[in-house]
Amino acid sequence: MSFTVTPTGAALGAFVSDIRLSEIGAAEGRGLIEALGEHGVLFFRGQELSPAEHIAFARSLGEIDTNAFFAPNEDFPEIAEVRTRPENAYVIGEAWHTDHSYETAPALGSILVARRLPSRGGDTAFSSMYAAYEALSDGMKATLGGLRAVHSSYEAFGVGLSKLPESERNERFKDSYPFGPDVVHPVVISHPVSGRAALYVNRSFTTRFDEWTVHESRPLLEFLFEHGASVEFTYRFRWAPGSVAIWDNRCTWHKALNDYRGESRLMHRITLKGCALAA
Repeated sequence: MSFTVTPTGAALGAFVSDIRLSEIGAAEGRGLIEALGEHGVLFFRGQELSPAEHIAFARSLGEIDTNAFFAPNEDFPEIAEVRTRPENAYVIGEAWHTDHSYETAPALGSILVARRLPSRGGDTAFSSMYAAYEALSDGMKATLGGLRAVHSSYEAFGVGLSKLPESERNERFKDSYPFGPDVVHPVVISHPVSGRAALYVNRSFTTRFDEWTVHESRPLLEFLFEHGASVEFTYRFRWAPGSVAIWDNRCTWHKALNDYRGESRLMHRITLKGCALAA
């Protein structure tokens, strides 16, 4: 490949250099997807991507999946605006999650470009679900291997609505919210590119195990949520002008750090369509 991949030295992540994202071809796109499956998240510095170039770069990697819950850029609807204003007490994505796990074919990845940064803070933390799975005991791996979990867009975007029967919430909110039906995925997946096993639940969208009640599911899910957030599985990325990050939603979690109160932050995000996941 015409670019250089340097691992962060942590449980996940690599910096990619000797590349201009506005100029890559099909071969570089395939190489980046392979590197993404291996490292979970790729970081780039010194990139000057216009919104149109951001979209062209995304299309070199795959098909764009527009997020129905985010405000789009008014000139480029493929781009979701992840915006924090000085008066906001909370920031988008400040709980550990993986994007679009509530879809039948969850997102392959997300491409985030820094547009406006605070004078301090505003980092993004990532966690490896390869490492989280590998650190589990053999007994826990055997238990999880036969489980499937329910993921719901209502859990994060319609707070409290996930507790309603699905037929009732779909009828009451179908005209005002872009919610889809709950979906079920294996708790442990085989990554479509690397073939490695990865833990696939997350606090923002996973509500229970399939054929278990919420009450029965809660203790084991809480263990997995806490386990996946263990510091030894994580890497914290510091944004700067010209920074770009691409993460693989099938084998990572991420969260935005809310440590810049009173300042603004604007990021442009494009999400890539994925495929159905298998154990």
